[in-house]
Amino acid sequence: MQIERVETYPLLYRLPEAYGDANGYKRYRTTYLIRVITRSGIDGWGEILDWLPTLHVGFRERIAPFLIGKKATDRRTITEVVNKWHQRSAAGVSMALTEIIAKQAGLSVCELWGGKVHGKIPVYASFQSYRETDDWAVRSLQQVTSQVESGFKRIKVKIGGRTIREDHKHIEALMNSLCPDVCVALDANQSYDLAAARDWEHLISRYPNWMWLEEPMPMDRVAEYVRLRAALPIPLAGGENLVRCSEFLPLLHQGAIDIVQPDPMHTEGLDAYRCQVELSRQFGYRVSPHAFDGSLSRLYAIFAQACLPAWSKMQDQQIEPVEWDVMENPFTHLFSLQPIQGEVIVPDGVGIGLEPNWEIINAMHWDGHVYV
Repeated sequence: MQIERVETYPLLYRLPEAYGDANGYKRYRTTYLIRVITRSGIDGWGEILDWLPTLHVGFRERIAPFLIGKKATDRRTITEVVNKWHQRSAAGVSMALTEIIAKQAGLSVCELWGGKVHGKIPVYASFQSYRETDDWAVRSLQQVTSQVESGFKRIKVKIGGRTIREDHKHIEALMNSLCPDVCVALDANQSYDLAAARDWEHLISRYPNWMWLEEPMPMDRVAEYVRLRAALPIPLAGGENLVRCSEFLPLLHQGAIDIVQPDPMHTEGLDAYRCQVELSRQFGYRVSPHAFDGSLSRLYAIFAQACLPAWSKMQDQQIEPVEWDVMENPFTHLFSLQPIQGEVIVPDGVGIGLEPNWEIINAMHWDGHVYV
């Protein structure tokens, strides 16, 4: 089980038209796949997200040489060392080593983790609502309508990137256009203070079909989240950028949010991610993973949800949904798992049960030039 070589696949896609959220516009989408191969020929795939020029140099010159000759079964020790150099690389390495161990045992990832409780996982369509054109709100509604017609019954749209009045107008038009059985989440990307977040109260109170309000304020304002949670008739969600379990504890202890949203790519590895998921369950909280930025990391979020006991005894709330990027992004199709009527079937094959799409890898390989 010694690691013999490490292959890297930096991928870049330049968007023909920018789209974005309150953090700004995306003009390209990237991902960085790694393939770790043992002397026995067993391989495992991992995924990392960062700026490719620095990530590629750092990974090839420091992390890949460190991995050569190590035992893949020493996953925790290896991940801890890599995390000291680059946290997101640690997450990617952890994915690859987890698949190797599962393949060596002849098990799926879910079986390695104790067996799946859920065979299907709901997903929600995640949008980037803003464009650089004046008709951005109209186009946002068109995008949502298209995905709802394709079968999604859960969606997430962005707020916080325009004035509150503009965003109110956009969301009001959206809610009036949807059937009541379509549930909606609003994501502000930590754009507001408490007063601005409360300015949404009158609009939110008019509609019953909300999933949650996501990260309206900076996540370190725990006391203000407690006050906001008591004031608004909508669940509060957040936590995508929190790395360690200790960072979630104040939110859980003080009852600051309703739904915890860890991201497998933003943690110190899959062991840390599963710790966050299980910790949230032990505190009695719902868990709806953030997984916008990667096809493979989203797959691992789906695996973790499949192994997670139900949050509630209610039949319609057996397991919480996982985020699904529906924007223009070829990398969301790197691993061929597609939703049907807003649900995905959890793969059963050995390891992750899927192979990457080599056509996308070959077509989108980054040429090494600096991009902006």
